[in-house]
Amino acid sequence: MTRQERTAWIFAGPVLAVIALVFVLPTAMALSLSVTDYSIYALADWSNLSFVGLGNFAALFGDPLFWRALGNTVLFAVLGVPMAVGTSLGAALLLNDRAMRWKPVWRVALFAPYVTSVVATAVVWRFLFNERYGLLNRALGAIGLPAVDWLGDPATSVPAILLFVTWKIFGYNMIVFTAALSAVPGDLMEAARLDGAGPWRRFRHVTLPAIGPVLILAAVMSVAGFLQLFAEPYVMTLGGPAQSTTTVLYFMFEEGFKWWNLGLASAVALVLFFLILAVTLVQARIGRRYEWL
Repeated sequence: MTRQERTAWIFAGPVLAVIALVFVLPTAMALSLSVTDYSIYALADWSNLSFVGLGNFAALFGDPLFWRALGNTVLFAVLGVPMAVGTSLGAALLLNDRAMRWKPVWRVALFAPYVTSVVATAVVWRFLFNERYGLLNRALGAIGLPAVDWLGDPATSVPAILLFVTWKIFGYNMIVFTAALSAVPGDLMEAARLDGAGPWRRFRHVTLPAIGPVLILAAVMSVAGFLQLFAEPYVMTLGGPAQSTTTVLYFMFEEGFKWWNLGLASAVALVLFFLILAVTLVQARIGRRYEWL
């Protein structure tokens, strides 16, 4: 081993150790627990623990509530990712405009929701959505429209939570897009403008190819985030109404910490892990295929 290789291992060793501690070890433990009937009773007496093989996965895939939770999670991701990424990119484009004033102030104001407590802000938004005294319904009443039970109606509970989640997380991608837009070559943009390209064509043929890798990264991170929604529906709706906002992570929480079916909850965690991994691999392949992005 050369001196450079030893130096590299010295610097990378602590990071790899932390990764093994917080990622590899928990994943291995979840895998081992997912093939057992591990529950609260096994905590008191390990003799109650038995190997069930794929029994937890068979029970999981035969549970209609799991499929409902999976469908809700996919719905959140399909609707939420374009909302979050599109809003972030739009805000970044506005902040990148030369005519925009007070840019540092706007960046701080728009980024602030991302660093606030998700539970605290979810409670505030729950009051905003309140049917009787929420500000949204007061605004609707002021223009003569009837009040809406935002969090109590299955038809509006998902859009309400998506609105909150988009407001909560779009600031991070906005900052990333702002940095990417600042690196777009100015001479290319000026050349396109002199050639008569309008704003849309300049965005399509100059800006978009330049920020393509960042756009793919934002999409990957956003999909992973929406597939792991838990705190928002837990605080705002408790998975209701009529299980319309029950997500896979919420289902896993209830199985593990309400019913103490820890083996089944571990099986849910593994299914979610492989789902996120598969979606990420597909997105990465699409990103490599369409290099024009």
